[in-house]
Amino acid sequence: MKAAVYEGQETIVVRDVPDPVLEDGEVLLKIEACCVCGSDRRTYRHGHASIPPPRVLGHEFCGTVVESRAADHVDIKVGDRVVMYIVMPCGACQPCREGKVNICLTRKTMAYHFDGGYAEYTKIPAVAVSAGSLVKVESDTPSPHMALSEPTGCAINAHGHLKIGLKDTVAVFGAGPVGIIHAVLARLQGAQKVFMLAHPGSRLTGAEAFDVDACVAVTDDGSHKEEIMRLTGGAGCSVVISACNSAQAQIDAVEIAARSGRIEYFGGLPKSNPTAALNTNLLHYKEITVTGSFSEKMSDFQAAVALIQSGRFPADKLVTHMLPLDRMTEAFDLMDAGACLKPCIDPRL
Repeated sequence: MKAAVYEGQETIVVRDVPDPVLEDGEVLLKIEACCVCGSDRRTYRHGHASIPPPRVLGHEFCGTVVESRAADHVDIKVGDRVVMYIVMPCGACQPCREGKVNICLTRKTMAYHFDGGYAEYTKIPAVAVSAGSLVKVESDTPSPHMALSEPTGCAINAHGHLKIGLKDTVAVFGAGPVGIIHAVLARLQGAQKVFMLAHPGSRLTGAEAFDVDACVAVTDDGSHKEEIMRLTGGAGCSVVISACNSAQAQIDAVEIAARSGRIEYFGGLPKSNPTAALNTNLLHYKEITVTGSFSEKMSDFQAAVALIQSGRFPADKLVTHMLPLDRMTEAFDLMDAGACLKPCIDPRL
């Protein structure tokens, strides 16, 4: 079969590799769509300590079961179209015992510890199959749209901390696909106002196509903070989400948050410089709550699958480019240039 194999920094080679051979408990998927994540781009550009090459990347995928050696109790059959909850927790550490499997101390992850979806076929480990990590697609929703279940589930996990409702005004830093997903979720949860903030460019302009009240350009002189205060009558935003890898966005979030506001740090910072100089007096005097989130729980993923199939989620606007495996690295160039939202790979093209 053909696969895009990550062989080291700036090196992905599309080549023939042996067809997967199933062992007891495993399932084989024919990949129909695998969306490209910003973490894949970072791995390609800079390497990743937890992903020793060679490895087939790609963890946002949808495919059809073409072979199964699953146990009898598993309700997955040949012909089922499925998406995957990619976290494989140990089940024994303290976070797992508390139901926080997304932050399991020794978790395994598809496309990190096992080959992922940038290939014609991928096999699903027995531990994931047995745990019910494959979720059936119960509609005719296109596979590229269903592949958005994984990042949407991660955003839903974050929103579990925020409890957004009808009284809230929400600001999202970052107009990439994840930022837009956060804005969409905030609106679906009933937020009165939703603002997006990002550096000027095609992504910020493109965000205007979604249901947001204003797209605010981030500036070096800080005038974007003044604009948010103007838009909120001087009150600031009750919820601020930093959905980008910018320390300045994390700093600004504290400044534009309203009194008793909630801040969610969703986007991590580069490991080479992972700190942000927050004005903690603002946290203190405004009684701001700050939370972080990582990955997703199974319930978050299932909610994302249901939401995307409901038709209320604008997946058609998010998936902007379809590419064959042979043009895989073009997706990273498009992302670097801000010329796309979600590129998606279809190995059948």
